[in-house]
Formats: sequence, structure tokens, C-alpha cells
Amino acid sequence: MPVGHSSPPSLRLLDLSHNNFSAKLSSIEFGECGNLTVLDLSHNDFSGTDFPPSLRNCELLETLDLSHNVLEYKIPGDLLGNLRNLRWLSLAHNRFMGEIPPELAATCGTLQGLDLSANNLSGGFPLTFASCSSLVSLNLGNNRLSGDFLTMVISTLPSLKYLYVPFNNLTGSVPLSLTNCTQLQVLDLSSNAFTGTFPPGFCSDASQSVLEKILLADNFLSGTVPLELGNCQKLSNQLTGEIPAGIGNLHNLAVLQLGNNTLNGRIPSELGKCQNLIWLDLNSNGFSGSVPSELASEAGLVTPGLVSGKQFAFVRNEGGTACRGAGGLVEFEGIRSERLASFPMVHSCPSTRIYSGVTVYTFSSNGSMIYLDLSYNSLSGTIPQSFGSLNYLQVLNLGHNQLTGNIPDSLGGLKAIGVLDLSHNNLQGYIPGALGQLTTFPASRYDNNSGLCGVPLPPCGSDAGDHPQASSYSRKRKQQAVAAEMVIGITVSLFCIFGLTLALYRMKKNQRTEEQRDKYIESLPTSGSSSWKLSSVPEPLSINVATFEKPLRKLTFAHLLEATNGFSAESLIGSGGFGEVYKAQLRDGCVVAIKKLIHVTGQGDREFMAEMETIGKVKHRNLVPLLGYCKIGEERLLVYEYMKWGSLEAVLHDRAKGGVSNLDWAARKKIAIGSARGLAFLHHSCIPHIIHRDMKSSNVLLDENFEARVSDFGMARLVNALDTHLSVSTLAGTPGYVPPEYYQSFRCTTKGDVYSYGVVLLELLSGKRPIDSLEFGDDNNLVGWAKQLQREKRSNEILDPELMTQKSGEAELFQYLNIAFECLDDRPFRRPTMIQVMAMFKELHVDTESDILDGFSLKDTVVEEL
Repeated sequence: MPVGHSSPPSLRLLDLSHNNFSAKLSSIEFGECGNLTVLDLSHNDFSGTDFPPSLRNCELLETLDLSHNVLEYKIPGDLLGNLRNLRWLSLAHNRFMGEIPPELAATCGTLQGLDLSANNLSGGFPLTFASCSSLVSLNLGNNRLSGDFLTMVISTLPSLKYLYVPFNNLTGSVPLSLTNCTQLQVLDLSSNAFTGTFPPGFCSDASQSVLEKILLADNFLSGTVPLELGNCQKLSNQLTGEIPAGIGNLHNLAVLQLGNNTLNGRIPSELGKCQNLIWLDLNSNGFSGSVPSELASEAGLVTPGLVSGKQFAFVRNEGGTACRGAGGLVEFEGIRSERLASFPMVHSCPSTRIYSGVTVYTFSSNGSMIYLDLSYNSLSGTIPQSFGSLNYLQVLNLGHNQLTGNIPDSLGGLKAIGVLDLSHNNLQGYIPGALGQLTTFPASRYDNNSGLCGVPLPPCGSDAGDHPQASSYSRKRKQQAVAAEMVIGITVSLFCIFGLTLALYRMKKNQRTEEQRDKYIESLPTSGSSSWKLSSVPEPLSINVATFEKPLRKLTFAHLLEATNGFSAESLIGSGGFGEVYKAQLRDGCVVAIKKLIHVTGQGDREFMAEMETIGKVKHRNLVPLLGYCKIGEERLLVYEYMKWGSLEAVLHDRAKGGVSNLDWAARKKIAIGSARGLAFLHHSCIPHIIHRDMKSSNVLLDENFEARVSDFGMARLVNALDTHLSVSTLAGTPGYVPPEYYQSFRCTTKGDVYSYGVVLLELLSGKRPIDSLEFGDDNNLVGWAKQLQREKRSNEILDPELMTQKSGEAELFQYLNIAFECLDDRPFRRPTMIQVMAMFKELHVDTESDILDGFSLKDTVVEEL
């Protein structure tokens, strides 16, 4: 709608959603709009703190959707309360703050749906909303609400069917009065601070039960689940507490996840009566007793349908048997990506992968359970033979229990099995391999079962159990036992004599080698910028490099000195605010980069080692990994993985030095997304979180696949820990990348990193350096120049002409430019987080087949595209 133009009086429906409009909302003139009933401006870039006064004229308005914009300050309760015919109001995913205005409840006469989620609202839900007798759906999630409004207001709403209040600050016990909402179908109380037990009363009358879903995850609830929940005939979602036997009455139950609780007792055999159960996850509890064979009762009888076509995300643990459980299933519809990324299950394992999309059954009829995880309990007895009938089972995790006996032969016929873990039990006998399926898994999936044998474990011996194949193998072994013992005895004696002789010879040889190497090292030249004070350090050449990678375990300082030719100028490949970087080729051919930190004084060994141990544990596909470190005298050396293509700065601005003649939009986009992913990982997934403090194009390195790797993370904090006398300019970043607030306060923040990333993104789009006096003058820089062109509606002049000539689509370039400007907002609180930046990138590519967003996440988390 053009600013300043009013809508025609006869207009009834106006839908401008999912566009790129970016005007101030208050500048829109609605005119008379007396007949307008539907107004949808969602998913745009409308901003401002005020609503247009002419909106009052739209008295017949029934639907008003302003969600997914950048509206801020307070919700105008007086103006919106004047719309007395409203049935649906959504202000979700904006930046509203303060309390919900009581005046908004003036719409209660007709209001059926209210969505205020994903803002920054505080306080409670006003008492005036108790008059909303027609309200069916209420979403207040992802705010900072508190108080007792669930009891005082929500419990009085007779028509309420859908209640969402996750990610708020609600405390105390779950109100029993919520059972007054007899029409309630969905209750989402997750991610608050509720305590105590879950109250009885829900579904007390099975014939009147309509409750379909209860979400209580990430609270502090304890005790048992009330028996009445067994009457919730339509309930098909996560439960917490003890499993009642009546759960067998839930014939529509398809997915049951009770992992990571403190449940105990036996796993109820009644679960076998759940005719549609395809997903059972009871990992990490205290269940005891045997594994019920009845869990396979419905094998061959399950028909697809109940959860088909629903949006789901599966968080798969990929850290091997060290991770608890195989993963977890999350209903994805309506969940923002950044909310999904904050789920505890995403961070439950050092390496996770997230698969998301629409669920499709793997069978058309005669199906079975596809996911069974009973790991990390205290289950005993044998693995039921009946599990072999679960023909469509893809995940079977029985690890970390007390199971005994043989692995049933029937399990060898599980053709669909893709994830198997039987480790840490007391199983014995031969691993069934008739069909070759179980023998294809790594040995770690059978670890800590002292009685197991056969491929992929060592061959079965005399105590392999009573399996026929094992017994046959055992008899053959017994016939050769006496002869073998005699041969072994003689052989061991000869080896002992030979070993002693060889050891003495090698000691002499190594001694001579070390003497020769010492002489060689002393003759090596040193770099012109510094000298090595080897004489003041006891045994400097034998000092080991503390490493985080097994192949480098035996690296010493002498190896580093030799590999860089004494840190000669020929090995120097770069220098920056934190030191010089040398290329080094080790004796085994491995190429690494060695950073020699700037000379600092007053540092403590403890601070240096603590920082190194923290940084060394940080691993991600878009970060340059620290392989090791070494302290010798007053010098500190850091060993990094070598990046073939060097820095983005060189590749983008110095083509001859970077070795790349042309950097097209596809390559730049890949770099933009990769560096954002790495920075998001530092901000949101590392424990402790890491602020980069010096994000710039020279700290974005490119590996052999042209994948962006963020480097020097943690360096500013490290140098700060080592020397408090360094100038503030060194710690605050690099000119051209420093956010404006750093000049007023020297406190570094993640929003400062976001600003610096915005400069990098602007570099990629414009092809220009952040500071260039010839281009921008002495008193301006890239950001100021770009913002001026934006204000003058000349944004097309910002973009690199090389990109405008390619068939990359100008629309996408401008969308990325808008994201850059959001990051470069002068006000830190208005900048997005890096997780939100990744979400914006993902939204741009949701309808494409591009794989560059094949993973946004955290803690080595990967988000597979829908």
C-alpha cells in the first residue's frame, strides 16, 4: 500500500503478507475503511512505535494480523480495543515490550483467537480478559510473563481449546483450576519454572475427555503422573512421571517419549495394546525388571495414518555410545527454529543432527514399531525373541542396562535396522550373522559385554556360550590347546631376549639423533621480529605441545621450530593484532598453521592454560580448530589446522594474493552463511558462551572446499587474561568493524559481534573494504556510505557490479542486504541474534534445493532443510 494513500471504502479484504514492505506502520493511511473485515500485513518489515490513528475507522475488522514484523514499544490497547468486531488478533514475532494493556480486553465480546507470542512482554495477563468467553486459542509463549494469571484469568475461560504459554517465567505449581477449561485440547506449559506434582483432575471423566496434548518439558516437576491421565483417550504426546497401566487404553497413541526422567518400576506390558504405537522412547530412567515381549504384540498389525503429514524434527545423537539415548522427536509445526535450537536435547550430546520435515510412514500396511529406545535403565533378563518380528524397526537402543543371555537369532532378520546399541550389558554368545545385518555395526555398539563374540568382535573362544556356531568353534580350539601353549611359551622367551637387545640399540640411536637435532636447531635462523631465548629455558626443545588431536600427541617444540625453519620470514603467512602466523609442514607431511602470540607481560601460566583448554574443546565445521598449544619462556604458540585458501579479506580484496580470480554470488553466499553459522555456535552453544570480539573478514578463513571457518575466537579474551595493560583498541576490535556502542562502553557483547558480522556481510555484497579513504573519504566508512545510499533509496548502488551482472537474482541480493542492515542497527537491542540471522537465511532458502544451509546450529548441530 503506498504511503499516504488511503484504502477504497468498498475494500473488504487486504492481504499484503509475505512481502518485503518496510515502511513505518504509522505512515499508512487507512481512510474510511468502513467495510474492511480482513487486514493481513504479516511477514513484512513494517516498523515503528505507533499505529496509524486511521485504523480506528476500520470498525468492522474481524481479522488483524501484524505478526512477523519489527513493531516495537508498547501494544496500543486503546486503539485496538476500539475494534469491537475482532475475532482474530495476532501481534506475534515483533518487539513489543512492557505489560499487556487491560484495554485490549475491550475486544472480548467477539475475540476467538489472540496471539502475542515471541515478543518481550512482561507482567501478567490482565484480569479484564476474564470476560473473553468466546476465546478459543491463546498464545502467550516466548515472552517474560509471570504471576498467577493461569488461576485468576485463564481458568475462567469456558471456550478455551488451545493454550500456549511456553518460555515464560511462570513459577509455583501447575494450577488445578485449569481443569475448569473443559474444552482444552492442547496445554503447553513447557520451559517455565513450575514445581511440585502434576495435579489430578484432567480427564477424570473418560467420556468427556478432549485433551490431546500436554507439554510439560523443561520444568522442575516431580512425583508421579496421575492415574486419570490414562482416561485421556485422545492424548498422544509426552507425559512425565510414572507410567500407569491404563496407558494401554490409549489406542491412538503413536508417539510416547518419557526419556530423561526419574521413572521407575516395570515397563507396563499394557503398552503392547497401543495399536498405533510406532515410537517408544523410555531412555534414561530407572525402569527395572524384564523387557516386556508384549511390546511386539502389534507387529504386522500397525496401519499408517495418525501422524502422517505432520511437521516433525528428529534430534539424532551422533556421539556414539557415550550419548544418552538415540535422540528425540519434536513436533516442529509452529516452533521457531531458534526455539528448537535451544531445546536441551539438542545439547545432550557433543554431536547432534536435526532432521526435519513431514512425516511419512515407511509402510503401507502390516507395519510395526519403528523406534524403540530403552537405554540407560536397570532392565534385566533377556532380549525378547519377539523383537525379531518388528520388521520395520529402524532404531533399537537397549544399551546401558543389565540384560543377560544370548542375542536372539531373530534379530538377525531386522532388515530395516539402521541404529543399534546393545553395549554395556551382560550379553553373551555369538552375534547372529546369518543375514549379515547385525555384523555390519561397529564393535562399539556391543562394548562392555564380556561374553559376546563374533564379527565385529573377536572370534568366539572356549567360553563363548552355548550357541551352536560358538560350540563348534570351541571344540576345534580345544584340540589345539596343548600344542598352542607349548609354542607360545617358546615364542615368548625368544621375543623377550630380542626385545631387550632392540631396546638397548634404540636408546643409543635416539641419543645420537637428539644430539644431531640439537645442533641443527641451534643453527636455524630466527624471524626478524623476535628472538628465541632458548638459553634461559630448561630443556626447551623437549617440551611437549599440549594437543587436542590424537595424531599430534607426540609433537614437541623442537618439531615446531624445525617445521617453520626457525620461524623464518619464508614461513610467515600472516600477521595481525594477536601475533604472527607461520605455515609449518610436520615430518609426517601434515600441514598446520602456528600462531606466535604477541609478546605480553604479567601473564600467568594458569590463565593461559585455562583459556587454551576452553578454546581447544570448541569444535564446529565453521570454526578453525585449535590443535594444540605450547608455552616456552615468554613465548606462546598456538597450533591450528591449516586453511588452504587463506582469509576472506585476501580472496575478496586482493585477488592476486588470494589466488581466486572471481568470487561469484554462490561462493559469497556460502561464505556468509558459513561464517554466521560458526558465530552462532560460539554465541549460543558453547559452554561457556564465547564472544568473538574481533569478527572481521581477515578472521574468516576458507578451507579447501571454500567453506568459511571463523578464526581467532577467544583470542581477545585470552590476551586480556594475559595482560591487563593492553590498549582498549586492541580488545574492542578492528576499525571499520567496531560497533558504535563500544566507543561509549568498553564492554564487549554478542550484539557487538552481530554488528561486526553485518560489516562482513556488507563486504561480501559490496566487494568493498570497510575503510577506504579513496572510496569513502577520511571521515566515512563502508557502513556509513551504505546507510546513506539506503536512506536515499539508492541501495542498488551498494551491490558489487560483478554480482549484478550474474544470474543470481537481484531480489535475493536485496534480501541479504536487508539482513546486513538489521545487523548494523545503531541500537544493539534492535539487532538480531546470530541464531535469528541463521533463521532469516533459512527462511530465504526454504523453497530451494540449496544445500548451503544443510546445517544451522549449535554444538555441531546440523539442521537438515525441510
